[in-house]
Amino acid sequence: MTYLATFHWGWLTAALLLGFCMGWVAVVHRGQGVSRITARWLAGLAVILVAVTLARVVPGRPGYWLDLFLVLFAVYLVGCAVGSWLRDRVVSRHAIAA
Repeated sequence: MTYLATFHWGWLTAALLLGFCMGWVAVVHRGQGVSRITARWLAGLAVILVAVTLARVVPGRPGYWLDLFLVLFAVYLVGCAVGSWLRDRVVSRHAIAA
């Protein structure tokens, strides 16, 4: 994991910034969400992928790419959460002042 962070720090930073921007925009844009069935299916897929990674079922280069994908996706989701939270704070603070 340290190797991924050291070698791919640029990509991790890009994923964080992209997630931050998407989280910032997501508060403004109220698009159609996914259905409950699709959300459960995606959550199940994420749990299976994390379990496969932790069990080291996928060896070699494909396992490395799976690890990298999951780390980049997690960093992206953290950026989305921070961006949404900060945008909400800015909008709510601006609404209170007005």
